[in-house]
Amino acid sequence: MTTEVDLGDDPLALDRQVCFALAVAARSVIGLYRPMLEPMGLTHPQYLVMLALWEHEPRSVKDLSTTLQLESATLSPLLKRLEAARYISRRRSADDERLLVVELTDTGRALRAEAEKIPHRVVERLGMPVAELEALHAALTRVIGAADANRP
Repeated sequence: MTTEVDLGDDPLALDRQVCFALAVAARSVIGLYRPMLEPMGLTHPQYLVMLALWEHEPRSVKDLSTTLQLESATLSPLLKRLEAARYISRRRSADDERLLVVELTDTGRALRAEAEKIPHRVVERLGMPVAELEALHAALTRVIGAADANRP
């Protein structure tokens, strides 16, 4: 009796890896954003910061870090660049000197009108039904929750 290995059942097959699919999907989708964000002077990570601020401001750096799930060392340079572009301002909290507060400038608030076109354009370029993208978002949110719950 010979035992044959079915390569389709290989647990290490690259095309079966969730991490590989997520990494390629993330790079591919973020690549769609790049030409839309460049005229606004934003990188994708900076866009995420702006989305958080358009949703609610002012916010502490700590709150932004938690919301965006970014380390302070990663977030700080993003904020410096956004401040240099005059989209945000940073100041110490009047209530608690330890807190650094971030808020949009008038220029940063005005940028929202241009950014509002982006989600529709991304959906259009993906060419996928919105319901399918919403289901994907829900599944990814569950994956993030499961991964966070199992982080050592």
